Amino acid sequence: MTEFLWPAGSATGVGSLPGTDIAEAQRVVFGELPDLPHLAELPGRGPGSDMLGRSAGFLVDLPVQLYAGRWQVAPRPGHDLRVTADLLERDLDQLTEQADGYTGALKLQSAGPWTLAAGLDLLIGGRLLRDPGAVRDLTNSLAEGLQRHVEEVRKRVPGASLLLQLDEPSLATVMAGQVPTESGLAAYRAVDGPDAASSLRTVIEAVGVPVVIHSCAPRVPLQTLRDAGAAAVSLDLGLLKDLDPLGEAIEAGMGLFAGAVPTLPAAGSPPPDGKTAAERVRKVWQRLGFPIAQLGAQVVVTPACGLAGASPAYARAALTACREAGRRLAEAEA
Repeated sequence: MTEFLWPAGSATGVGSLPGTDIAEAQRVVFGELPDLPHLAELPGRGPGSDMLGRSAGFLVDLPVQLYAGRWQVAPRPGHDLRVTADLLERDLDQLTEQADGYTGALKLQSAGPWTLAAGLDLLIGGRLLRDPGAVRDLTNSLAEGLQRHVEEVRKRVPGASLLLQLDEPSLATVMAGQVPTESGLAAYRAVDGPDAASSLRTVIEAVGVPVVIHSCAPRVPLQTLRDAGAAAVSLDLGLLKDLDPLGEAIEAGMGLFAGAVPTLPAAGSPPPDGKTAAERVRKVWQRLGFPIAQLGAQVVVTPACGLAGASPAYARAALTACREAGRRLAEAEA
């Protein structure tokens, strides 16, 4: 049986949380998710904390800037990159403080190469996705930058076992040829599975830690993630239509980060609770036909996606529900 970095019964967040206070956010993460905490992301702070801007800040020798509300490749580093770097430094300082003496699994996050290629603009116009050479440069730059990021966190939290999450919400649309051009009248070329896997593998092999690939979009291309060498997949259970690819991935030894708690409360619905979340995961597992004794070790419970749009009270309740669900699933294993 595959050994996983996280302990049985773990829960974690996808990454983003509401608010602008990184110290409070990191305290909530370590308090509610003691087995697999993560570096909190606060997009509410504005540009440089959003997924694209924050992740583009990891790129080496490939500066970006904001132009007309969009991130684009820049001729040289400027003010926008300095803001991004300053925000990340504050986040890492808080992580260092909150994780003092911590010796368990710890998760970091960044957008992956295909979501960056689909979201960043070239200086001459159009997305990086239009230029295969630019995509290769982006991938290599991200791989080097994330390797540096992992090493920096390893120095700050030397007792932690690191895990990197690559956020790829655009991967399925990139592979389907459904990313629209600027005019909206056409779409960029489809990227085939081997090419998509190759770019992901470049990053995965560079960082030197297990990588989980997250997407809360429909049609997660699980075979591509397996071919890339991902250790786990993170997805929204509510969007699962075809269970066979997921079953094949789990049988091959991939971990499952199961998005089982809603990111926002539905009107009139009760608060999120661990029992309901555990049952959602257990039902999917039973439909897949795997032994219940395997469940607690191979599955990590998460919210369906990031929690930036939730209220602080709901976000905390959602993380609490994930933690309780994870413990219930570990008890089922025992």
